[in-house]
Amino acid sequence: MSEENAPEVKVARLRYAGEDQFIGESPSGHAVIASFAHDHSTAATPMELLLIALGGCTGADVSSILQKKRQRVTAYEIEVRGQRRDEHPRIYTHIEIIHKLKGYQLDVKAVARAIELSESKYCSVSAMLHGSTIITSRYEIEPESEPQG
Repeated sequence: MSEENAPEVKVARLRYAGEDQFIGESPSGHAVIASFAHDHSTAATPMELLLIALGGCTGADVSSILQKKRQRVTAYEIEVRGQRRDEHPRIYTHIEIIHKLKGYQLDVKAVARAIELSESKYCSVSAMLHGSTIITSRYEIEPESEPQG
């Protein structure tokens, strides 16, 4: 295989920092602290970071798609709820993603389609989890009043 056709390799580095923590450096050079302490919380656990990664991935997709559809979103929150099995490895068996949007005359069909496209085509984190996890999504839309004046 030639170098130009070689698959892209991303390298993350982690360094033990003591106190049941690792400092991770992403391939893009950003740092994050992860904790594996079971009796006290000193940082997000790797499994909590997975929920954040999923929310960030789908949120980036949905917001980008809605911008392209000229939807006027004024606020957007994502809640990601994960249920884990009791036995080891304690993987997530079901994850629910709740998209909470606020905006001016948001088109319900545009929001639903943006979420569906993220789930089925664009979100890499979701695609990685689909083999072992049931992922469901729903959305809530709060209308925003047009500014007076």
